[in-house]
Amino acid sequence: VTRAEARRIFADQQARLRAVWEHTSDGLVMLDETGAIEAVNPAMEQMFARSQGELVGTAFGLLLLEPHRGDFNARLAARATGGVTPLAERPWEALGLRLDGTAFPLDLSLDEIVLEGRRRYIGTIRDLTDRRATEEQLRQAQKMEAVGELTGGLAHDFNNLLTVVLGNAELLAEGLADHPRLRQFAETTRDAAQRGAELTRRLLAFSRRQTLQPVVLDLNKLVLDVEKLLRRTLGEHIDIETVMHAGLWKVHVDPGQLEAALVNLALNARDAMPEGGKLTIETANARLDDSYAAAHAEVTPGQYVVTTVTDTGTGMPAEVRDRAFEPFFTTKDVGKGTGLGLSMVYGFVKQSGGHVKIYSEMGQGTAVKIYLPRAQLPHPEPGPAPAPASERTPTGSEHILVVEDDFLVRGYVTEQLRALGYAVDEAPDGPTALRLLPSLGHVDLLLTDVVMPGGMNGRQLAERAQAQQPGLRVLYTSGYTENAIIHHGRLDPGVHLLTKPFRKVELARKVRAVLDEPRGPAG
Repeated sequence: VTRAEARRIFADQQARLRAVWEHTSDGLVMLDETGAIEAVNPAMEQMFARSQGELVGTAFGLLLLEPHRGDFNARLAARATGGVTPLAERPWEALGLRLDGTAFPLDLSLDEIVLEGRRRYIGTIRDLTDRRATEEQLRQAQKMEAVGELTGGLAHDFNNLLTVVLGNAELLAEGLADHPRLRQFAETTRDAAQRGAELTRRLLAFSRRQTLQPVVLDLNKLVLDVEKLLRRTLGEHIDIETVMHAGLWKVHVDPGQLEAALVNLALNARDAMPEGGKLTIETANARLDDSYAAAHAEVTPGQYVVTTVTDTGTGMPAEVRDRAFEPFFTTKDVGKGTGLGLSMVYGFVKQSGGHVKIYSEMGQGTAVKIYLPRAQLPHPEPGPAPAPASERTPTGSEHILVVEDDFLVRGYVTEQLRALGYAVDEAPDGPTALRLLPSLGHVDLLLTDVVMPGGMNGRQLAERAQAQQPGLRVLYTSGYTENAIIHHGRLDPGVHLLTKPFRKVELARKVRAVLDEPRGPAG
């Protein structure tokens, strides 16, 4: 190798090292043996919001907050006197200090080198701010998932209890027609059970286990319909404005649940504006890219339709905003709110494959953004509204087999069906029902719970029962939606479900509807 070639190789290596030094995203720093900064790269300047001139000559320990500063200086002093304690363990996490006084988490790694006969330290510094934010979002998502599992299980058990309470309260009210005072007590019990049923529905919404009936819809039209309702509900002291995007994409969601979510947000906004103010509902299209998804846990990149509900109210402090979606968390006075309104919104949006985000500043107001996925596949447009149900409670004389493991629920259902004129047999689980079925003769309807003991769920029972009696109609009951007949909140095609708790009239109408349905595929 000639001297010229050696110079060229050396210059090339120097250029490569300088390119790494200047363009790496991690901060690079060189310290002298006293801990003073000798050199920094541009990433280091940006990280600490200080120029090279401000950093060079500064004691590195001054860039750290206590107790990390004292720890670093103690290690540096120990190294100077021959100690073997590493200056920065790998990884050594500390809090850095920017020029404006703000702190940020960092990861520091330093190695000792000897350069020109003198001890020096060269190291890398990584800003952990984004990682910590992502970890916190993940922890929050895991907490919400855990709370959702708990509330979903509780709602399932409560629905069984409420079915019995609601049903028997109705029976008592009917039987006490000649005793007005006692009848009033029974009706009060019935009304309380109905309020409990609404509570469990909200819990199931939060835990993403409500039954959804999604259709392709124009969100602009739904928002305009909601606006009319809100103008009658919120009062004259709230000014309502809608801003509709002209080329809005379609969404595939449950219109009733979306309307309930928007009304909940509007009512929260009203409560945040006791002296009056402005409520704005705005729609837009949005594309969430990989960088947005990386910064927001549980977000999938793609095309979304955004609905933003903004108020000019009091706003929320950060600690309230971070807990706003938690069930039963509320800042309202006792008796003024359940703390489930925003939880229901959160659960519905998540179950629909979307994302919800709150932006709020004290004294400035709050904006809640609901991101719902753009409808990509061809889905049926909503059909005509069903005819209003008759006021008369339908009856019948067909033969029904009721399968329910909760004996209180089973007793209530069989009693109501017999009162409606049906011939009823019952079984506590699937295996018992299958053993009983051949001795019953012709059965018109199998009415079965979905989640049952005995190693056989309602779906499996229905399949085996229909093998014995082709053409057997099936109606499922359940207080828990994410199971054998419902996936991601949506009923499997051709499946009939009566959600617990239910009233006598709801039971009667659903049974009659299934029995009267034209013959088609089994289910």
